[in-house]
Amino acid sequence: MDARRWPVSVLIVPLFFIFAESKSIMKKQQCADFQSASLLWGTNLQVRFLLFSFSNPSCGRLLSQNEDIQGSGFNASLGTKIIIHGFRALGTKPSWIDALIQALLGVAKVNVIAVDWVHGATAAYPTAVENVMKLGLEISSFIRRLLAVGVPESSIHLIGVSLGAHVGGLVGQFYEGHLGRITGLDPAGPKYTRATPEERLDPGDALFVEAIHTDSDNFGIRIPVGHIDYYLNGGKDQPGCPRFISSGYHYLICDHMRAVHFYISALNDSCPMMAFPCPSYKNFLAGHCLDCFDPFLLSCPTVGLLDNGGLNMKTLPREVKVYLATAASAPYCVHHMLVEFHLQQRRTSDTNIEITFLSNNSSASTSFIIPKQQMLGKGLLTHSAPLCQIESVMLQHHHKFWRRTKDETPVVGHFCTASLPVDKKEKMMCLPQVLTITSHNPLLQNLNIQCD
Repeated sequence: MDARRWPVSVLIVPLFFIFAESKSIMKKQQCADFQSASLLWGTNLQVRFLLFSFSNPSCGRLLSQNEDIQGSGFNASLGTKIIIHGFRALGTKPSWIDALIQALLGVAKVNVIAVDWVHGATAAYPTAVENVMKLGLEISSFIRRLLAVGVPESSIHLIGVSLGAHVGGLVGQFYEGHLGRITGLDPAGPKYTRATPEERLDPGDALFVEAIHTDSDNFGIRIPVGHIDYYLNGGKDQPGCPRFISSGYHYLICDHMRAVHFYISALNDSCPMMAFPCPSYKNFLAGHCLDCFDPFLLSCPTVGLLDNGGLNMKTLPREVKVYLATAASAPYCVHHMLVEFHLQQRRTSDTNIEITFLSNNSSASTSFIIPKQQMLGKGLLTHSAPLCQIESVMLQHHHKFWRRTKDETPVVGHFCTASLPVDKKEKMMCLPQVLTITSHNPLLQNLNIQCD
């Protein structure tokens, strides 16, 4: 049949589908993704900036050097989050980047810009370190374009992971510390632990600088580098991470990457990730750091997007170490509680007390020693449930050496507890009865604490 005699509708319908399909292809082409780099050819610095907006959070818009930023979908009236990844051993896109972008756009109406420097971050780590200065200059140049369209310096928030944290520090230094905020997620340690403040992230690089430390004994830096430095579980070994080299790559990277996953979880979940200033993690676990009076005037720092980490202070202190414990998996939040046992009379030997909180088929324990001739022992206990949901407490006395039952002297005293932060003006909750505990018969007591 001659095509010239076909009905018009027969010709229009295929054309409609062809047009719709081509339009869909064009739309997909507008969404840019991270590059992949070869281990052999990955050292050439090829920086790209991908814009993600709250109206289209899953589609990255590639911002070219010559493109008008205002015509790209960038909203100069909103805050801007710039994500900078670190060393990429395999030359691949960071596996966590999409989750972090989604988390940021899920809690705030902002522009999110992901910096793709995979090519310059691949191959040998020292080579990636050599690219840090050049990358910092390129990001600074890009920020200059943002300022030209009316973006305030104080509205720019750099989020740097590992090596990217020190890149953020350099960028902040180029702007003389006037950028709003820098968040370092386990800032890299190798090549930077002994670096000068001008060469690494430090509190002078932005109006507010914070860092989350999770691998300070390996890939992360051990020294404080911000106004506030969060040390999760002491900043070293993280719960839930493998402890045997047979686990392969996950064994090497799990602690280091926990900072990223923890930060994403803190953005996504409603439980407050509050931390407490303390001279050491040991003192924190011993129950010696219960509030945030010194130096934060009772406003405890919280991981997330609160201004200045939630601190209500005009002048921020610098390089303050704060500690918090976490669970082994997302959402990672646990409730911190002080537990105490007050002896009725002094004992002639050290007294080891184990305390266990039980709630909804879950339990958590801690132990502490009351030194001989002293009356009070205390420690930190963390549980997945808040104190007012704890159903019962179990107490047990542990001997350092084995003793026959008839030779044992029972431990007699009072048990008290409180949620952190502990306000010194408020009384702790103490069980009214005198408790007698032994090593052979754990003592179980009901708790009835009202929720606020």
